Amino acid sequence: MSSTGSTRPATMLWLQAGGCGGCTMAVLEQGAHGWFEDLAESGIELLWHPSLSLDTGAPVRELLTAIEAGERPLDILVLEGAILRGPNGTGRFNRLSGTDRSMLDWIKGLAPQAGVVVAVGSCAAYGGVSAGLPDPTDACGLQFKQAEAGGVLGAGFRSRAGLPVINVAGCAPHPGWIAETLAAVAGQMISADDLDGFGRPRFYADHLAHHGCSRNEFYEFKASAESPADRGCLMEHLGCKATQAVGDCNQRVWNGAGSCTHAGYACVACTAPGFENARDYLVTPKLAGIPVGLPLDMPKAWFVALAALSKSATPKRVAVNARSDRVVVPPRRTAGPK
Repeated sequence: MSSTGSTRPATMLWLQAGGCGGCTMAVLEQGAHGWFEDLAESGIELLWHPSLSLDTGAPVRELLTAIEAGERPLDILVLEGAILRGPNGTGRFNRLSGTDRSMLDWIKGLAPQAGVVVAVGSCAAYGGVSAGLPDPTDACGLQFKQAEAGGVLGAGFRSRAGLPVINVAGCAPHPGWIAETLAAVAGQMISADDLDGFGRPRFYADHLAHHGCSRNEFYEFKASAESPADRGCLMEHLGCKATQAVGDCNQRVWNGAGSCTHAGYACVACTAPGFENARDYLVTPKLAGIPVGLPLDMPKAWFVALAALSKSATPKRVAVNARSDRVVVPPRRTAGPK
């Protein structure tokens, strides 16, 4: 059933603006039989994708023009990449080839015709890396400029289905986040209450990247890594923001096997607006020896008190292994057979 309530497949148009194309690369991992089969199973008809569709030139111009004129129904408009508003608000830094119109202009024309508008990736949602300082292209998201509501469509924008822009934030988002959001839209199973304050679907934004992290034993004892190859927790010294970043990255792993922290990379909170402007992101900023950014899932005073108690009770095995690139002290009983 389409997002308009009819029995035909939901129509979807995917556009790409100022970005790297990584969100498309991510979603191509989706589905046991491939993303296109996954779309079909979700009741979605892909009208056009600039990197994946065969059509180009006149047929595409005719499609976009018909949608903009309301002559062709569009249930889901997806944007990947930030809208480049420069120079001087003209949007001409990013024109859609062959149309002599900017992507800024096309989005303003197409969005009011869409049943639901979906921003895929932090660039389309908030500006992302494309809007990193000094932001020479004046890049921004569809309904946010970093953490400030507004963006290209304005804070008050609502699609024909009465929804704000749905922001599948992440750099790149997990393919499951994209696919499940699109399936929920096509099945009319998502409402404004299912989004958090930054428009992110709560089915993944109600979790922290820290939840399910393979380094949680080290986190619990505040046994910290001191160099990137160490096995310990990355929060205290190496800039990891997984305790502050929304996302179920460590509960539904990527490519069937990994995540950033599992691979030894600190979480940079890529689902958050403005993450791209962090400096020295592999070093934890501290005040009086205490990390400035503390976990979102407990009061700060509790964390400080528990951290002190945990460090005083850290088993030797955990402390030694935290500063090693492999298990040096395996778990075993102190007496009896090894």
